[in-house]
Amino acid sequence: MNLISSFGHGRSGQPPRAAFFHDTWGDNWACLLSIVGWTAKEMWEKKSGILQYEINKRLALRRTGVGLLFWVITGLDFVVCVLQVFNDPIHGHMELHPLLVKIIDTPQFQRLRSIRQLGGTYFVYPGASHNRFEHSIGVAHLAGQLGQALKTKQPGLNITDRDILCVQIAGLCHDLGHGPFSHLYDGMFIPKARPGNKWKHETASLAMFDHLVKCNKLEDVMKQYGLNLSEDLDFIKEMIDRDNDKDQEWLHKGRPKDKSFLYEIVSNKTNGIDVDKFDYFARDCYHLGVQINFDYHRFLKFARVCEVDGWKHICVRDKEEDNMTEMFHTRLCLHRRAYQHKVTKIIETMITDAFLKADKHIKIEGTGKKTFRLSTAIDDMEAYTKLTDAVFEKILNCAFDAPQELRDARDILRRIINRDLYRFLGETRFEDPTEVCTNVFTIKMDYGMKREDPIDHLYFYTKHDTTRAFNRKRCQVSRIRPMCFSEQLVGFVCKKTDDRNPQADVDNFQQWCRDAFAYSGPVLWSFRGLINIIHVSVVQFDFRLFHNLELYVSDFKLNHFLIACCY
Repeated sequence: MNLISSFGHGRSGQPPRAAFFHDTWGDNWACLLSIVGWTAKEMWEKKSGILQYEINKRLALRRTGVGLLFWVITGLDFVVCVLQVFNDPIHGHMELHPLLVKIIDTPQFQRLRSIRQLGGTYFVYPGASHNRFEHSIGVAHLAGQLGQALKTKQPGLNITDRDILCVQIAGLCHDLGHGPFSHLYDGMFIPKARPGNKWKHETASLAMFDHLVKCNKLEDVMKQYGLNLSEDLDFIKEMIDRDNDKDQEWLHKGRPKDKSFLYEIVSNKTNGIDVDKFDYFARDCYHLGVQINFDYHRFLKFARVCEVDGWKHICVRDKEEDNMTEMFHTRLCLHRRAYQHKVTKIIETMITDAFLKADKHIKIEGTGKKTFRLSTAIDDMEAYTKLTDAVFEKILNCAFDAPQELRDARDILRRIINRDLYRFLGETRFEDPTEVCTNVFTIKMDYGMKREDPIDHLYFYTKHDTTRAFNRKRCQVSRIRPMCFSEQLVGFVCKKTDDRNPQADVDNFQQWCRDAFAYSGPVLWSFRGLINIIHVSVVQFDFRLFHNLELYVSDFKLNHFLIACCY
């Protein structure tokens, strides 16, 4: 079907009757004409401004019954676009701009189908099987909703459709750089495989986005949809990864300072309230089977932009304080119950150990047929595109005559499959987070801003004055609100699970605690339960003592001993 026939060009060459549009697109034709204010005749006259290949593609989908389609005006060079509808268990029917669909239909984005959203948590919660793919689409959807809500409520902000489209692209591509098992790769594996490397997945997201655009020749497509590449590509990448630039000069190239609020939609460095969290809170709770009390729909309803000290911020009604507090409490609960569940951390530690042993034996072909390892694939996006959670199966199914290190890695992963996990000995809690040495790994468990209350960084407005924003004063905070917003745990795991009496490990470890921590008070242990707490009264605590860990391990014969330090 070509452009002419798609509009029902008759023998007489006359414009089609309204009935033709109804026959071709069903009830959706009325939606189109009502939105743009055209008659059927005017629609016919404007057919030349419609992208032919988009029409043909969407009509083909319509004929095959794939999805529901309708037409809207984008405002970009008067191009009529067909929005493709994705049915999502969290957000329902999500309508995405065709440029977003173009990005989704690339190998670099499709790779996210094979990256678990919650990494090793899937081995603890059977329902946590969702991937970065659907999360990224959900973030793009919510970014568009928030941008459109602000545009509708405050026309004076001069938010354009191009702004909203760029924000949606940033939401869609913000997680392109995640490696196998998500945060396990950049948070646990890379720091050990390449010490001193400051790489983070946001850095890879920028590189992967550039690679995606270049490899799939999307520059021309972006121009056809009205994007200004000299500005908008910078704007998109600045939203994906940026530092908190308050109290500094405006250094961004994508948008001027009067649109600084747009940078808070996808990744909010001011107070942590952004659509990325809205989606993964709702999505993770759904798949984990955990109840969520925070309602992001209320934030979308009450969000407004106010100017504070020369900066424009997204603010919310003062009555929404409890709802926003619930959001940060949800974050803490998810970390405590799922992301940093003790069994999750044990499994992720085992996967990390396996990856470290298999590192130099995993070969990935990259640019120019150059070969990269598991830890060096981050240096080449062609190779990184091929690196997914499938590496777990690759190691698990390695040949019996494989190198010894690869077979050792396989044995560790087999222990996970057979549920022969590292033995959890116990954990202790310290109120004051302390920087630790490289012999331990740290996990932050807080409300999102370390020791600070994130509500202190949130701006509110009242219904009597929607233009003036303010912070909550400490005297206005409810007395039943928590006063401590971070916690540090130190958990202890023994990698050997032989038939030896575990009480010997307990006795030796208790003695080590007495010598290392100079504590008084009871030490409570329970190998029958999973939660084992050491109640410690700290007289003098110095994490430098962990540098002598191997000496203690040798003395106490706790073969392959591991310490996990958790916030």
